Amino acid sequence: MDSSAIVEHIPSLRRYARALTGDAWAADDLVQDTLERACSKWRLWSVGTDLRAWLFTIMHNVFASQVRRAPARNSVDVEDAVHELRVVDSHRDQAIDLQRCVLLLPEDQRSVLLLVALEDLSYAQVAKVLGIPAGTVMSRLSRARDRLRELMESAPPPVTGRPGLRRLK
Repeated sequence: MDSSAIVEHIPSLRRYARALTGDAWAADDLVQDTLERACSKWRLWSVGTDLRAWLFTIMHNVFASQVRRAPARNSVDVEDAVHELRVVDSHRDQAIDLQRCVLLLPEDQRSVLLLVALEDLSYAQVAKVLGIPAGTVMSRLSRARDRLRELMESAPPPVTGRPGLRRLK
């Protein structure tokens, strides 16, 4: 099989990686790592099976390994800094809130939700990608949707106007 078979799946790999990581640079690195792993393990792919699901399985495993190995990072919690953020467009605000809420989901629920809703994989394909039973996929998807709804309903209202200025001496 030639490389064009893999190349046609790169946009969906990038989309899923971006949704998983929440960061364009990290997503590109994840796609690169996934493609390197796929090329080095090419002999393990069985002709006639779902190449897309195989690539997503590799990406999921690479991402899980990266999360386990990642050192604790000093980061700012979005919830703590929300009062300093200024939003210009309400549609953009909703998209940012949705992305923030998706990133707040537990990793197992987020993976299922993204594979079903964003990548349009069937429950059986998601089960194969994640190595879990189809019933678990449905359960995690249901919990993810419920939790996402809760998070979106409790999202802080958009900040309008300019943020307050502090006087420094």
